[in-house]
Amino acid sequence: MCLAVPAEIIEIKDGVATCRVGEGQTLVQASLMLLENEPQLGDFLIIHAGFALRVLDRQEAEENLKLLRDVIQASRAAGVEQDML
Repeated sequence: MCLAVPAEIIEIKDGVATCRVGEGQTLVQASLMLLENEPQLGDFLIIHAGFALRVLDRQEAEENLKLLRDVIQASRAAGVEQDML
């Protein structure tokens, strides 16, 4: 199962975005070639297999991140092990 976490664009160079995943320090690169319009710095992307599939606005990205935090918190409260999330 794949889970798409919003990733914030911190750099764009030659059609490739460098993005910060979720709220962590993990950085990933994604090709922008599948998007209709070029995103801007600070936009959020949904990325799969190295390609940006969709641009999210900040509000939608924050709502998604909140839902993910809630799922993680509920899972921990239920005793689900971290590596199973």
